[in-house]
Amino acid sequence: MNQASIFELSGRPPLSKALPLAVQHVVAMIVGCVTPALILSRVAGLSSQDSIILVQGALVIAALATFLQLFPIGPFGSGLPVILGVSFAYLPTMQAIAGGYDLATIFGSQLVGGLVAVLVGLNVKRLRVLFPPLITGTVVFTIGLSLYPTAINYMAGGVGSPSYGSAQNWLLAFLTLAIVTVLNHMGKGIFKLASILIGIAVGYILSLLLGIVDFTAVSSASLFQAPRLMHFGLRFEVAACFSLGILFAINSIQAIGDFTATTVGSMDREPTNKELKRGIVGYGLSNVLGSLLGGLPTATYSQNVGIVSTTKVINRYTLSLSALILLIAGLVPKFSALLTTIPQSVLGGATISVFASIAMTGMKLVVSEEMNYRNTSIVGLSAALGIGIADSSAALSTFPAWFQTIFGQSPVVIATIVAVALHVMLPKRN
Repeated sequence: MNQASIFELSGRPPLSKALPLAVQHVVAMIVGCVTPALILSRVAGLSSQDSIILVQGALVIAALATFLQLFPIGPFGSGLPVILGVSFAYLPTMQAIAGGYDLATIFGSQLVGGLVAVLVGLNVKRLRVLFPPLITGTVVFTIGLSLYPTAINYMAGGVGSPSYGSAQNWLLAFLTLAIVTVLNHMGKGIFKLASILIGIAVGYILSLLLGIVDFTAVSSASLFQAPRLMHFGLRFEVAACFSLGILFAINSIQAIGDFTATTVGSMDREPTNKELKRGIVGYGLSNVLGSLLGGLPTATYSQNVGIVSTTKVINRYTLSLSALILLIAGLVPKFSALLTTIPQSVLGGATISVFASIAMTGMKLVVSEEMNYRNTSIVGLSAALGIGIADSSAALSTFPAWFQTIFGQSPVVIATIVAVALHVMLPKRN
């Protein structure tokens, strides 16, 4: 590989220049990557060992999915400077599936969802018309709103915890939140990019001083462990597959926005249709692989797109170092075990700002289109029915179990179906 500048797509720049930039990407995304696994492990009631394996899977699949996008294999991968990681977008639906079934059902549904993403990639031109910014924004906004209760329960210490709702938990949560908020608005450079990581670090140190961190899982974890093929198994339930399949279709379309933001912001051009098609197909394939390796659903990371667009550093070798760091971390169970010791109140204080950001990202997409009566009806009714029915799931108690799983557990499915249906049916001028 020839010597190159960090501002060139191909070639290998000096390690002294590439490594600090790679670490910057890892710092910006690692908390977001592993937190869904931490939350889901507690929802599913996993043992310490299985929780560690789930966190390992999150890191390993983030690395492999990123490698595939940076260095395509055949028709899989865009070749663009993007980083992928486990996505919060799937969390509400995965929590519902974990509560009603198990992790095997999540991974079975993820395998099906990955194949759905492949189909979307192959037909991206025809399907794009169904998901303009108004629709994807409505869905993203609903996802953000639906995650708020998760963050609040975590801030209080986690449902079922003996200390749930204690003043100590709220103190840790608000201290973490305050640090994240201050650094987000007043920090510069790495302090702004690493605001969530720094907030968690301070909250964690305070937790250590309070003596509420248990290192039992760390001491018993090994130094090296390869991913375990189908450790959690695969189970296919039609209702769960349908629910996650819809999300994979939406996120496939939404990935177009991140691919476009990357090329426009850092390369002064739009992505080609071939790059979009291969990128989405590669995204689907990496999620099929993730379902086998215990890695939860992935997506392009907007914060890393922002770094690339801001710094103009598009060198794939530099970004591949980020993936390599994630891969090494994923192969070291003691590191994964250490992450599982973070108190829930600290995680809640950090993630509520992330969930708020998700909701506002959706709102930005929504208001990018004219807010006439037609469009406000689509957004308002979709979010109202999605959130309302999910928060009042007993309202569907007379319906079959499969119907309740699809429409009564996660607000995202109903919001998506209603938004797309209204977009197709309502007259364009109102």
